[in-house]
Amino acid sequence: MTRPSGRAADALRDVSFTTGFSHHAEGSCLIRMGGTEVLCAASVEARVPPFLRGQGLGWVTAEYGMLPRATHTRGDREAARGKQSGRTQEIQRLIGRSLRAVVDRAAMGEMSITLDCDVLNADGGTRCASITGAWVALNIAFKHLVKMNVIKTIPLIGQVAAVSCGLVDGAAVLDLDYAEDSGADADANFVLTDGGGIVEIQGTAEKSAFSEAQFMELMGLAKLGTASLFEMQRAAVAAA
Repeated sequence: MTRPSGRAADALRDVSFTTGFSHHAEGSCLIRMGGTEVLCAASVEARVPPFLRGQGLGWVTAEYGMLPRATHTRGDREAARGKQSGRTQEIQRLIGRSLRAVVDRAAMGEMSITLDCDVLNADGGTRCASITGAWVALNIAFKHLVKMNVIKTIPLIGQVAAVSCGLVDGAAVLDLDYAEDSGADADANFVLTDGGGIVEIQGTAEKSAFSEAQFMELMGLAKLGTASLFEMQRAAVAAA
């Protein structure tokens, strides 16, 4: 099959990380995955939520949002509506879970880091880009804290990245853009660690059920894609 972008079935979109994009955040990264652009900013606070006080554990959480013109038509600001959509809440909880899976919270001490993931332009895979970029912003924030002698070592136990895969016209493809995602037979988001761990898999058959063999083919593509993303994350942090 020929993909709308002309990419091979196992090819990621063009990916880049621009670190330090937010001048005031302890860590920040603008991630671009094709036409999807997400600004991820890490903010550090010397406190934890009430349910963690006195336990010696840190906390990592996330907030997610889309700018009104991130898509082809204007969307209302959720603040203007007075509440977040279910989709927004689900995505930001996913980002937070994904990051906490690779953080040694005991080594953080009692501090909180919030990752704000704001979608500037959406062309599919915004939650995956958010997770992947947020790990870079979080790592840079930890580097800043070490430099400031707040913590002794970077309390990360691994990397986490996410990528979408799907079945389009019966073929398994990696890193769907909106044109593919909107017409896919099935699509899935894979959140994986560099140690081979699975944080979360969200898979849905949009038309008819897909087989275990097809799922394993998507899983193979996801491992291939995240391996490349892990390498790019490391390079971005090293250059920051």
